[in-house]
Amino acid sequence: MSELFTEIERPTLLLNEATARRNIQHMSGKAAESSVRFRPHFKTHQSASIGEWFREVGVEAITVSSVDMAGYFAGHGWSDITVAFPANLRQLEALNELAGRIRLNLLLESAETAEILGRKLRYESAAWLKIDTGYGRTGIPWSDVRTLREVSAAVERTRSLDLIGLLTHAGHTYGAGSTSTIAGIFAETIERLGQARDVLAKAGRQIELSVGDTPGCSIVSRFPVVDEVRPGNFVFYDLSQLFFGACTEGDLAVAVACPVVAKHSARNQLVIYGGAVHLSKEAVLDAKGRSIYGGVALPTDGGWSKMFTSSAVTSLSQEHGVVQCEPELFDRIQVGDLLMIIPVHSCLTANLLGRYLTLDGDWLEMARL
Repeated sequence: MSELFTEIERPTLLLNEATARRNIQHMSGKAAESSVRFRPHFKTHQSASIGEWFREVGVEAITVSSVDMAGYFAGHGWSDITVAFPANLRQLEALNELAGRIRLNLLLESAETAEILGRKLRYESAAWLKIDTGYGRTGIPWSDVRTLREVSAAVERTRSLDLIGLLTHAGHTYGAGSTSTIAGIFAETIERLGQARDVLAKAGRQIELSVGDTPGCSIVSRFPVVDEVRPGNFVFYDLSQLFFGACTEGDLAVAVACPVVAKHSARNQLVIYGGAVHLSKEAVLDAKGRSIYGGVALPTDGGWSKMFTSSAVTSLSQEHGVVQCEPELFDRIQVGDLLMIIPVHSCLTANLLGRYLTLDGDWLEMARL
């Protein structure tokens, strides 16, 4: 067994750098083949070191999920950043500070926000209208012609906002039950964005289109019509993406090494040091209808084994995880061993654990926000 595992005492997020780099190269190449801008979402990894792997494939523009995260990456040399979250008017000072030193891209969905930013931003920023193409979380409904016109007109009346385009996140692909459904949502998203763009184009506006969700961007082979794509989770993928069919098991780039602290032979269960504060409480449903909080593998010299298909994390409390085991795995594990848990949602797990241990034994730090 690799010496990497001998020093692990608590839940530790392991990163297969080679796999992550391959995922980056693949998505970057797909964007290049479609001649679209690749603006990856950095909320998944939140690491300046991993950000450099994107620079190596030519990425110059990025997406983040908060103003604080934008500040972190601006401090590490990124100068074209989209904050993919509705502009928070309580952070105007931070927005002004950022806009004074980078190309800052902001999301708007109301004329009121546009007018306030127009008065209070001291530096010009790019504006994207957030469009709801069916997810139902936030944004201007794609078919709401009146609001589209009102908000775009409000932006154009300002001196500090430059209207660039329409941006959406088709988050409902995460609830799709098949790759064909995901592909259908992606096509529908592009069609609806195009219709919204046509509304503004009639007024002579040149409008770009931006889409970004890992299931859609992974499933489709080409990115027609749009000008940029913003997937994020693809850098690591996770159990939910595997269940969607967005990736293969060989694409999974992170796993959590968790110590086994108890065995219960009467019910073939292992208890691990690895609970909701490490893995999150995101779950997927398996073929039996059970809620699964993580896949299960064993540590190997190459990182971790293939998952045991009949074993899974089936219960979580704050620090505890309960693994329902198939007999073969249960008999192989002793208290004090490590299990490798494939997270359901790598973005949340990474955020909770705060840093990575590569398979080469290097620690990579994340933003402390």
